[in-house]
Amino acid sequence: MGEGVLTSGFARVDGALACEGVALERIAREVGTPTYVYSATMIRDRYSRLDSALSVLPHRIHYTLKANSNAGILRLLRELGAGVDIVSGGELYRALRAGFRGEDIVFGGVGKTERELREALEASVSLINVESEAEVRAIDRIAADVGTTARVGLRVNPEVTVDSSHRYIKTGERGAKFGIPFDEVLEVARVCASLTHVELVGLDMHIGSQLFRVDPYVDGVERLTGLLAAIRGEGIETLRYLDIGGGLGVSYSDEVSPDLGRFARALTSRVKATGLMLLMEPGRFIVGNAGMLLTRVLYRKHSGGRDFLVCDAGMTELIRPSHYDAYHRIESVQPNSGSITADVVGPICESGDFLALGREMDDAGAGDLLAVHDVGAYGYVMASNYNTRPRGAEVLVDGDRFAVVTVRERYEDLVHLETADPDWRTA
Repeated sequence: MGEGVLTSGFARVDGALACEGVALERIAREVGTPTYVYSATMIRDRYSRLDSALSVLPHRIHYTLKANSNAGILRLLRELGAGVDIVSGGELYRALRAGFRGEDIVFGGVGKTERELREALEASVSLINVESEAEVRAIDRIAADVGTTARVGLRVNPEVTVDSSHRYIKTGERGAKFGIPFDEVLEVARVCASLTHVELVGLDMHIGSQLFRVDPYVDGVERLTGLLAAIRGEGIETLRYLDIGGGLGVSYSDEVSPDLGRFARALTSRVKATGLMLLMEPGRFIVGNAGMLLTRVLYRKHSGGRDFLVCDAGMTELIRPSHYDAYHRIESVQPNSGSITADVVGPICESGDFLALGREMDDAGAGDLLAVHDVGAYGYVMASNYNTRPRGAEVLVDGDRFAVVTVRERYEDLVHLETADPDWRTA
């Protein structure tokens, strides 16, 4: 699927990398490293392109918080008219705090607790996508206690095969933990119709991430529309939404950007025929290419015939290379025209702590600033405090201005939940 090059918020100015109108070296100097830097222009561009492509259909885009739940980015997307997709009570709290209303929120996730469901119902979220009959019955009980009727969608496992870069990001194949098995959906719909405090309003799927072909979406939608006909055949006429999840791919290396026009055209006739509103839940597509991680080289060393660049960021800042075998382009913010082949590693006491292995890249040494590309999704949100390391700062750039939208953690932040004098209890 090719649409041409999408707008980039990162470019070289007089040889040095900048985000929009702000030099990355300046951000690193004033904020320190490691720091995640996000381009507001790129986020607006991705959202607007997808929204425009889907304009031929009644639709709403619900941004997926799990990709990047930074409050600055959430406020930006709320201003653009986005809703949000959440998968936890904590994300519900973040969404409400960023100004989203209950009607803007879709709540998904395979293991919602009773507390989370109660909080979602009290917030009057627009839709809870359920993953089992047991969850439907739990929601009915909790909704009765809250004194409301829960609007639910059925997350269907469409059992379609997809081509993804890693098995961990395939979620719609037979046997996955996600969704209601395809052949059980009709019975769960009947259960919904029989309950007093549940209203079935949607059908949902999410088939995986990093998808560049239209076919899996078409296959999934056709399976959903078949189920829709069967459910309506049972006399259930309450459905209002067809939720096709997210998963649109982004380019980390040489992947071709999704052709949004072709994607929309493939869905138009199929979705229009249902009479339902289309919901879509992109995350990575909106923010993935809009972020960079800035890290300083601490040391350059040679060992066993290999060169190492030891940086102040590693697997605690970006776990994707070691967890998903993911590729992220790395370059010097101010290159010196030389090149090396090196392992780019972090300071963590783990052999699996690396950002790149055997990478041909700009020559760099101690003190040089490196930019790790495309960390807008699953970067900071998957960061950890392993080795008791404070998490880095997050910066949002908008034109020629920038702001720290998450301050760097302090040592005190790492221990503030610990109890020095615990209250011992006896058996």
